[in-house]
Amino acid sequence: MDFLPATVPLSWFLILSAILFTLGVAGFLLRRNIITVFMSIELMLNAVNLTFVTFSYRLKQVDGHIFSFFVMVVAAAEAAVGLAIILTVYKNRSTLEIDDVSSMKL
Repeated sequence: MDFLPATVPLSWFLILSAILFTLGVAGFLLRRNIITVFMSIELMLNAVNLTFVTFSYRLKQVDGHIFSFFVMVVAAAEAAVGLAIILTVYKNRSTLEIDDVSSMKL
């Protein structure tokens, strides 16, 4: 009477990854707040990580896990540098709206 599948299908992980990546792209393109754009980039990186790990598991290769590790290292460095830049922009401009923060204005 066990009707549940033994494993979750590969397509479910890929669909979830595509949805997360699409939400990240939409947030990046449509939002005007620096922190929201920053979180959207992180969401896209995590969607790519999910895809790497999914294919790595399916193909029984360790390459996807290694790529995922490198993406996490880049994301951590981006988070540290990005948050420092965001804090500096807020300190100097008193706003986090992308339209209001322009290096061409005084």
